[in-house]
Formats: sequence, C-alpha cells, structure tokens
Amino acid sequence: MFSVTVRDHMMIAHSFRGEVFGPAQRLHGATFIVDATFRRAALDADNVVVDIGRASAELHAILDTLTFRNLDDEPSLVNINTTTEAMAKVVADKLADRIHAGALGANALGLSGIAVTLHESHIAWASFERAL
Repeated sequence: MFSVTVRDHMMIAHSFRGEVFGPAQRLHGATFIVDATFRRAALDADNVVVDIGRASAELHAILDTLTFRNLDDEPSLVNINTTTEAMAKVVADKLADRIHAGALGANALGLSGIAVTLHESHIAWASFERAL
C-alpha cells in the first residue's frame, strides 16, 4: 500500500456537552495540526498516489471553513460533540466528498482510502480512517 500525507492546521473554539468533559464543557480554544493521508494499492499512471498540490489545496479549503470559528455555532455541527475524534471524521468525510467530486483530479478516483489525524498537542492526537 502506498500513501502520501499532507499537513495543515486549524484554530477553533468549541465546548462539549456531558459531565465526562469536566471544565471542557465551557467554551475553549484548540489549535489542531491536521494530517491527511491518502492511500492506494498501486501508483497511478504518473507514478504518484495523489497530486500533492491538489491534496494540500483541498485540505486547506476544508480547514478554512472551520478555522477561526466557534464550532458550537456551525449549523452542520450543531448535534455533534466536536471532540478531536469527531472532527477527524468530519474532515475525512469532507475530503472524501471532494475526491468523489473530482476536485483532486481523475487519477484520485483510484484512491482506496484516507486517514485524517488531528494533533491536539505533541503528546495527544486522534484519527479517523475510511475507505473511498
């Protein structure tokens, strides 16, 4: 299996619902380093997994819709506890939508899966992986 990873970041505000979150139930900020890994069994005709420039641009465009936002106010996230794990899935699903729409080029339709990792800090992160 071949893979290519691109990296960006986002800065958000949010709060959590549920006693399990303790003080994080209050509004607080987070800066996530975001890695998006694209996978395929065989390289495409150009000997690449995915166009790195396009992958970087699409990841940035997705994160730009979330950056400097209070996620508690985002209509598409209103029923989601926006934990690191949940946000990894949100970003992965948005990337999958863009891949299926052709935004990463026709060759990207041969990708078999993606994984998105959100790094909360140098010692904690969460990921979501999905097939395409």
